[in-house]
Amino acid sequence: MGRSKQAPYARAGVDADRAGSALKDLTALLRETFAFRKAIGRVMLPFGYFANVIALGKNLGLALSTDGVGTKILVAQMLGRFDTIGIDCVAMNVNDLLCVGAEPLALVDYVAVQSPNRRMFLEIGKGLHEGARRARITIPGGEIAQLREMIRGVHRDDGCDLVGTCVGIVPLDRIIIGQRIRPKDVVLGLRSSGIHSNGFSLVRKVFFDKAKMKVTKKLTKYGLDATLGEALLTPTKIYVKPILKVLQKHTSKNIIKGMAHITGGGLYDNIPRILPDGCAVQVQRGLWEIPRIFNIIQDVGDVEDKEMFHVFNMGIGMTLVVARHDAKAVLRDLEMAKEHGVIIGEVVKGNKFVHIM
Repeated sequence: MGRSKQAPYARAGVDADRAGSALKDLTALLRETFAFRKAIGRVMLPFGYFANVIALGKNLGLALSTDGVGTKILVAQMLGRFDTIGIDCVAMNVNDLLCVGAEPLALVDYVAVQSPNRRMFLEIGKGLHEGARRARITIPGGEIAQLREMIRGVHRDDGCDLVGTCVGIVPLDRIIIGQRIRPKDVVLGLRSSGIHSNGFSLVRKVFFDKAKMKVTKKLTKYGLDATLGEALLTPTKIYVKPILKVLQKHTSKNIIKGMAHITGGGLYDNIPRILPDGCAVQVQRGLWEIPRIFNIIQDVGDVEDKEMFHVFNMGIGMTLVVARHDAKAVLRDLEMAKEHGVIIGEVVKGNKFVHIM
C-alpha cells in the first residue's frame, strides 16, 4: 500500500486531527464543572468560542481567555531577542476577548524558564508593558517557574514559555457569539501585521529545516527590507482600540453580529466558530493584499495555497460580520479609529464552512 501524503503542517509535527480527538475527551470532563455554579459564576457559553463568560449578577459578565505565544518563542531564542513576544502574549488574549464583545481589563502572565536570566526577563517585561499599553489593560500579577528539567532552549539556558490569562467585562445581554448572523451579511477583514503567533511549526520547518536559512539572513532578494528573524518576530496586531470604538458607538444597535480572531487554522477554521446553523461564508481572494512574508513561506516551502490558508491568517487578523447596509458605516468608523477594513466576503446558506474563491 502506498504511503499517504501528509500536509506540510502535519509533517512539521502538528497533528490537528489527533489533537481534536484528545480535546474532546478533556472538554467532556471540564463541561461537567459547569454544574458547580448556578448563580454567580454561572458559565454562559459552551466550549468553542474565542472566550467564555461567567455571570457576576446585575447583567454583568466576566469574560476570560487564555493563550500563549507558542513556538514563535524558539525564533526569539534563535535571534536572542525577547522584547516582542510579550506583545504577542497580550495580543493573543485580548483579541480573543473582543470576539465575545468584551472590553479587556487585565492580564496575568506565566513565564516558565530553563534558568533565571535577567536580560530575558527584562525584555519579556518590556514586551508585556508595550502590549498592555496598546490594549489599555493592566498586568496586576503573574507567576515565574524555574523548570530546568522540562524547558529546553535553542541555546544554553535560554529556554522559556510565555502564557497569559486575560479578563474583561461584557453586559450579559450584549454577548456577541454570531447568533444573529444571517445569509447576505458581509464579512469585513482587518489587516494583520504578518504571521502573528500561529503556524510557527511550519515556518521553522520551511526556513530552518528545509531551506537551512539563518535568522540573520537578509530577505532583500525576496522583497523585504529585513532579516528573516526580524520578519518572523513582527508582533501580533492588537485590535482593542478600533473595535471598542465601533462597539461603543453602536451599542444600542448591536451593529456587530460576530467577530472571529484569525489564529491557528486561518479563515477556514476560525470563522465557522461564530456561524449559526444554516450559514457559511464565501471569501473572495484578491480583495486584500497578502503580506510578502506569506509569499516567501509558500515559495521556499513549496506549500499549496489551501494549506497556507489553513495554517496562516494570510493578511487578515480579525473579521467582523455585519449586515450589508451597515458595512459602510462600520468601515468609516474603523478608518476614523485608524484601522483599515475591507469587505472580504459574504454569508451564504450552508453548514458552517468557509469557501475561499
